[in-house]
Amino acid sequence: MSINLVRALILFGAFALSLLSANAKTLDGIAIESAQFLGAQPDDSDIDALVVKTQILLDRAGFSPGEIDGKLGENVKKALRAYSEANGLPSTMTLNHDVFERLTANMNGSLLVEITVTEDDVKGPFLPRQPKGLDEMKGLKRLAYRDAKEALAERHHMSEALLVALNPHAEFSQAGTTLMVANVLKAKPSTMVTRIEVNKDLQTIKAFSQDNALVAFYPATVGSEEKPSPSGTLKVLAVRSNPFYRYNPDYKFKGVRARRAFTINPGPNNPVGSTWIALSERGYGIHGTSEPSKISKAESNGCVRLTNWDAAHLAQMVKKGVTVEFREGTDSQVNARPAK
Repeated sequence: MSINLVRALILFGAFALSLLSANAKTLDGIAIESAQFLGAQPDDSDIDALVVKTQILLDRAGFSPGEIDGKLGENVKKALRAYSEANGLPSTMTLNHDVFERLTANMNGSLLVEITVTEDDVKGPFLPRQPKGLDEMKGLKRLAYRDAKEALAERHHMSEALLVALNPHAEFSQAGTTLMVANVLKAKPSTMVTRIEVNKDLQTIKAFSQDNALVAFYPATVGSEEKPSPSGTLKVLAVRSNPFYRYNPDYKFKGVRARRAFTINPGPNNPVGSTWIALSERGYGIHGTSEPSKISKAESNGCVRLTNWDAAHLAQMVKKGVTVEFREGTDSQVNARPAK
């Protein structure tokens, strides 16, 4: 065999290997729908098809992973733990065969769905330059999305990075554009919640029905050292969609210069997002956020933050008088039967 032929074979092999490597990173509907757990934990440094599949199935099951981003982060691990415990499986924060088989056993419909961007999706109004603090927000007509891409990602519980990865050549601001998105939209919940547990240490919410069935689980941002969340048991006072935000100078939030009370208009990027569940201690509530990627990773001014879609989901199941228990500690056992 000639030296030139050997070199050609080596170069061809390297080229073929590079193609295989590139294909292994391909993220499309087929890769996500066909993804299987083969024993190894996914690498959380890249968007992973198996993690996307797991996150969508957890979301559908009522065990929110927070923002669906294709990465095996802490919020996915929290959801896996709650799901495994609620389904009578050994408690785990990792993906394993038993959990994956349970998640996929009753998989109904495709994990991704094709949508078409409409004129309503792109007409706004949008707010390209987002204000940096409460003082800048108070004079704005609406705390709107930055653009259509942000709105579309949130509607389907996705990170913008995952939306782009699934639609790398899409014009998100162009009506008529076809997109592939996570198929997570649910019907209105049929079960009402009578008790909510907020764990301040684990940064989680568990919602239970009257017969102590675990109806829903959400990762949360619960207070901070400077502004801790309440303790003990409170009650839900009211539920509001598209709430105004009223700042009281008595709150003395860091970075706010205003010395008089003011009101911030509604919008998904309002300080309390698109949903407010008022609690019986003045100034405290469970609410949405303008930054879903920071749930459980940042601090709040004492309230309990969820993604906008999780706050809206919980709001559909609660009414005035529901008990909200603030707990501490790392005992994560569900101690309740799962909802059927």
